Amino acid sequence: MSGIRRPAWARFRVKYSDGFYQMNRLLSSLRLNTVCVDAHCPNIYLCWGRRTATFMILGNVCTRNCGFCSVDHGDPAGLVDWEEPKRVAEAVKRLGLKYVVITSVDRDDLPDGGAGIYAATIKEIRRKVGNVFIEVLTPDFDGDPKAIKTVVEAGPDVFAHNLETVERLTPLVRDRRAGYKKSLMVLKLAKEYGVRVTKSGIMVGLGEKFEEVVSTLKDLREVGVDVVTIGQYMQPSRNHLPVVEYIHPKIFSEYRKIGISMGFKYVFSGPRVRSSFLSEEYLSRFLGGSNG
Repeated sequence: MSGIRRPAWARFRVKYSDGFYQMNRLLSSLRLNTVCVDAHCPNIYLCWGRRTATFMILGNVCTRNCGFCSVDHGDPAGLVDWEEPKRVAEAVKRLGLKYVVITSVDRDDLPDGGAGIYAATIKEIRRKVGNVFIEVLTPDFDGDPKAIKTVVEAGPDVFAHNLETVERLTPLVRDRRAGYKKSLMVLKLAKEYGVRVTKSGIMVGLGEKFEEVVSTLKDLREVGVDVVTIGQYMQPSRNHLPVVEYIHPKIFSEYRKIGISMGFKYVFSGPRVRSSFLSEEYLSRFLGGSNG
């Protein structure tokens, strides 16, 4: 792991609860993957204790190999479980969720990048649950406009796609098939196709400069992104990129102030922040009302 000593503000408390064990049993019984487990998210104990999770569809083998991510990578051989949308919807119903986040691995082995099963999952949740806000955190679909449109037309309330890092560090941090400008284009198209809210996230502590983060925020606003998350990068294992710096909470506060001044509807910025962390709390505030 990183040789830099982790400060108190970047430490995560492990606390098991009845809610955690209940979530584990439910997800196991429905054979569902979560980014909470596969990406080794340090917030899992808090989120599962609150009976919330980020569902990860399209399996747990990613066709890409980003330097920061602990999800297994390889060749899924074109396999798709078309019963998965029904199981996700069943989990949403059993948990009584009013806000659900759906993400996935990258599936470059599929002609549509997995857009079809995203759409099927959104529609199945709407059919089975009805009154629920749905956020999708998608891959870039290799920039395919048709795939992006397929997801947007299925009717998610929030379309999220993470930029992950600043432009200079993108070749180091992300798989070679990803791209800074490609990701911006994905977000721009999602907005043009009519999704209500677009969202993106970046990690800090990878060696970026303050001005580069500000420049990244400007780029996101230029393509109409409404919500941005900024969190501390944590090294999942010794085989992943090391932490270059632990960013002080005061800097996170500065990023938030700058983002709000640029016109973002919400900037969630802090050491513990992850893409979907507490989405149901801060996004429901301005989505408002019900969504049947």
